[in-house]
Amino acid sequence: MGIVSPPAMSADMRGIEALRSSAARDPKAALKEAAKQFEAIFMQELMKSMRQATLSSGMLDNAGTKMGTDMLDTQFAQQMTGLPGGLSDVIARQLERQMGGTPAPSALQAPAAALVLPRGAAAEPAAAGSRAAQFVQDHSESARAAEAASGIPASFMVAQAAHESGWGKREILNADGSTSHNLFGIKAGPGWKGAVAEITTTEYVNGEPQKVVAKFRAYNSYAESFNDYARLMRDSPRYSQVVANASTPQGFSEGLQRAGYATDPAYAEKLTRVINTTLRLQRAMS
Repeated sequence: MGIVSPPAMSADMRGIEALRSSAARDPKAALKEAAKQFEAIFMQELMKSMRQATLSSGMLDNAGTKMGTDMLDTQFAQQMTGLPGGLSDVIARQLERQMGGTPAPSALQAPAAALVLPRGAAAEPAAAGSRAAQFVQDHSESARAAEAASGIPASFMVAQAAHESGWGKREILNADGSTSHNLFGIKAGPGWKGAVAEITTTEYVNGEPQKVVAKFRAYNSYAESFNDYARLMRDSPRYSQVVANASTPQGFSEGLQRAGYATDPAYAEKLTRVINTTLRLQRAMS
């Protein structure tokens, strides 16, 4: 029996050949199609990173369910690609500018925020992408202030806040249900004199996840959370190497894991993915 190429791969190869052919006939149309393909890749990677950052493996996870999830993400990415005012318009405009062309009118008229799914398209992944972009926008200013105080890139701190809080979906709550504004999961040790939120959380003991009750610091605002995190990174000898190695996403993430910031053995790998997602979002929003 011969080896059969997966349908998605075959379609990609056909698309590349078609793009090469159309480039000779109509360079501008080919440019727009290339921009759509870049957007599809970006959206698929975005959803993959968010899914990995917010979901944990379960007993029912296997190669079959992973393949199904990947195929579903591919379909969602295709549905969200090429819409008016979307990322492909931005990419096409930038490519045209680099090639010395004039941006297409449609790329200038519709703002990126006007991206709307067609009727019947799955809305949850679009909402997830929108939520991530909103999270980055909401906390960038506080992160920049924390960067000035700690020396850690603002984008890395926004990404860590996103990872710890599930892009704002898993915030630590007070007993009355209000947010503690603790985006970094900083615990309330014996030296903490401020307010406290007590919740059940997951800790890894000898590599195995366990549910424990722990006390976490509570703040009056998200800005206070970023400021307290910056102080912790700057003043604690435990994290001195984190700041020293904060020149790359991987170096920063591995520094945090070595310093024992979290007990999850895959913490550095997960955080690096979220940082890269945040950087892609920031580039798309700039």
